[in-house]
Amino acid sequence: MTSPHAAPLVPALSPSRASDFLQCPLLFRFRVVDRLPEKPSAAALRGTLVHAVLERLFELPAETRTPRTALSLLEPQWERLRTARPESAELFADDAELAAWLQEARTLLGRYFEMEQPQHLEPRDRELRLEVALESGLRLRGYVDRIDVAPTGRIRVVDYKTGKSPHPRFEDKAKFQIFFYAVMLWRELGEVPARLQLMYLGDGGVRWYEPDEAELRAAEAEILAIWRDIDATARSGVWPTRRSKLCGWCDHQALCPEFGGTPPPLPATVRVY
Repeated sequence: MTSPHAAPLVPALSPSRASDFLQCPLLFRFRVVDRLPEKPSAAALRGTLVHAVLERLFELPAETRTPRTALSLLEPQWERLRTARPESAELFADDAELAAWLQEARTLLGRYFEMEQPQHLEPRDRELRLEVALESGLRLRGYVDRIDVAPTGRIRVVDYKTGKSPHPRFEDKAKFQIFFYAVMLWRELGEVPARLQLMYLGDGGVRWYEPDEAELRAAEAEILAIWRDIDATARSGVWPTRRSKLCGWCDHQALCPEFGGTPPPLPATVRVY
C-alpha cells in the first residue's frame, strides 16, 4: 500500500538522477521530489563554460578551430553565462578570484587541444538532447556532449569531463553515465555505438569502451533495476540515507538525519525529472 505521504513519480530517468539515487536515496528525494535549491558551484560553472566554448568552436569553419580561437571565445561565453545566471557573480570574492577561475578554464581548453585536433573533426551532433521510451514505459533523458559519425557509419559518443581522470576503482559513475547515453542511442537508432569516449580535460586522460549489444542489454537492465528501486522507495514514502565521504559536499546536511536534521514533509504532487 502506498504511504499517504508518498510522492508518485513519473517514470523518467536521467543518468545524473540515477547516480544521485545510487549515492544516497535521500539526496535524490531532496533534488527530485522536494526540488530543494542548492548553492551554485564554481567547479560546475567552469565545466558549463568550457562545454559552451567547445560547442561554439565546432560551429566555426574547421580551419579556424585553433587554441587562439577557443581562448577568444571564453570571455564572450562567460558574459552570456553570467547574464543567464546572475547568481554566478556571487561565487567570486573579488576580481582576482574570478581571474584565477577564468585562467583555470583556459588551461582546460589548452589541454583539449593536446588531446585531439578539432580541425579534422565534423561532429554530427553537439549537446544533443535525447529522450527515449523503453518497452517498459520508462523514459530515459540526457544530453550528449558530442556524437561523431565516421564515413563508414561507425558512431562515437564523446563526453567531456573537466575534472581529472579517476582511479580505475572509482570510474564506475562516469562509465555508467556514458553507457546510459549508449543505451539511449541504441534504442533510438537501432545501432550499437562503436566507441564510448570519456575525455578528462583536467589531466588529459582518456577512457574508452567498445560495447557490444549484450553489454548494452546489461546496462539497460541495470537502469531498469535502479528505476524499480526508485519507484518502490517513492511508493513507500521512506527515503533512506547513505552516508559517505561525498556527504561533505552536500548542501542539505541541515535537513539530513545523519547530521541531526529532519527532512521536510513530502509533497503530494507528481514530479517529472
